[in-house]
Amino acid sequence: MISRIDQDELKRRVALAAVDAVVPSLGTGAIIGVGTGSTTNHFIDALAKLKDRFEAAVSSSMASAERLAAHGVRIIDLNDAEAIAVYVDGADEVEPGGALIKGGGGAHTREKIVAAAAERFICIVDESKEVDTLGAFGVPVEVVPMARRSVADQLATAFGGKVRERPGFVTDNGNAILDMLGLAITKPVVFEGVINNFAGVVENGIFAANRPDLVLVGTPEGVREFAPPLR
Repeated sequence: MISRIDQDELKRRVALAAVDAVVPSLGTGAIIGVGTGSTTNHFIDALAKLKDRFEAAVSSSMASAERLAAHGVRIIDLNDAEAIAVYVDGADEVEPGGALIKGGGGAHTREKIVAAAAERFICIVDESKEVDTLGAFGVPVEVVPMARRSVADQLATAFGGKVRERPGFVTDNGNAILDMLGLAITKPVVFEGVINNFAGVVENGIFAANRPDLVLVGTPEGVREFAPPLR
């Protein structure tokens, strides 16, 4: 097991590597997409030092937007961005094929939207997030509040495992989060699509249909990178 201090250092290192990977996308008029989470916070802090080299950022959460703005980075709405050169975000799990689980912070709907709009998607994680099979973390599912119980019942019936509402949590979109626990997701594309077909589901935290173009992994030996195979 790596200590909390060591893990934070790995996050910082992989975030710095992500800034290096983003540099070729910077320039006049460039819009950078920025995700959410502890590893992404390190990326924000490092990217802010280059704020004069790009036009603005599109953020996937209010928390990240506030952190970027505090550094003096201009924030714009996705609807006002003609193009997003690159999107950088973390993950809660990543498997060898590049499929992800995200949403520990409940921002996965907006994260998925911005990632899909970007020309390039870079995922940054420390090595503790690597898994052979997705599911141990749980799958966050954003739902319209009035559908919480019906969706929970349908998910439990369809997939087994446990479905729990995240207590007292409200997403930036004003919705609730259900966490699906106890699953082993061997076919993430199928799981992602089926979950989203239940009425009342806004989006789930499996990122398989649209995987990152590049995954950077922070390890004690350095930052390792891999490009998921084209689908």
